[in-house]
Amino acid sequence: MAGNAKTESGTEDGPLATLREKAAKNPVTEQLLNACQEYLRAKAERLMSTAGSKLGEASKRLAENAENAGGGSLGSLFGSKGKGGSGGKKVINIVEDIDVGVPVREAYDQWTEYQKFSSFAKGVTSADRADDTTSNWRFKVFWSNRSMKATTTEQVPDERIVWTTDGAKGTIKGAVTFHPMGENLTKILLVIEYYPAGLFEKTGNLWRAQGRRTRLDLKHFRRFVTMAGEASGEGWRGEIRNGEVVRTHEEALDAEEDEDEELPAEEDEEDEPEDEEQPRRRTRQPAGSR
Repeated sequence: MAGNAKTESGTEDGPLATLREKAAKNPVTEQLLNACQEYLRAKAERLMSTAGSKLGEASKRLAENAENAGGGSLGSLFGSKGKGGSGGKKVINIVEDIDVGVPVREAYDQWTEYQKFSSFAKGVTSADRADDTTSNWRFKVFWSNRSMKATTTEQVPDERIVWTTDGAKGTIKGAVTFHPMGENLTKILLVIEYYPAGLFEKTGNLWRAQGRRTRLDLKHFRRFVTMAGEASGEGWRGEIRNGEVVRTHEEALDAEEDEDEELPAEEDEEDEPEDEEQPRRRTRQPAGSR
């Protein structure tokens, strides 16, 4: 052991040798010293065995990764497992809700005015509707700009919108639902699954930046539409099922106009008094007048 050197005569010199000389005078102390040495020797052998086993497992994983198309990530090398999503991608789940002081139609129509999001949402720099099912979005992430293409898979007016967003730095799956709570009160529920891929996106996840940004933008949306009292445009009233447009915006507006025209006619018919023919009664003449 360190600190104990052998002299030319073959005897040990050092603290351990001095301890042995003192222990030799007391059999109990010598027995305790020998037991301690055996314990330390066994502990050292166990540590060496465990370290060798882990090194062997790491080498085996490294060889397997090299064989499988050029290796894997450091997480797979050391046995860590990815969370959520396909391919081991980590998913960030965001669930937020907020009450907005406008009727459900106004809240829904304002949400579908995508080009207005940059007016109140701090993270959105621009947005535009490419066609009835797709839209283009640009976001500000720290000092970098990110572009994403959103595809609407389901949209029911005044009820729900479901979409997926693909970009080079991440993927988003989201759903927003609208729930009337009163004549001038609507609850909005937003659920997002976010798969970050960029460096800034993954770094932001360390302090839950995405969740805080979503919560803040919802508050900005509430301020924007509540202060106006109504949507800034007519929104998009079409309907989408399974990624296909089953009713266009124009068809939905025409159907609403037809309903509005039929409603007054029905009310007028209900207000008109019904002319019922009264049966004529024969007047009985008194006896003797015939």
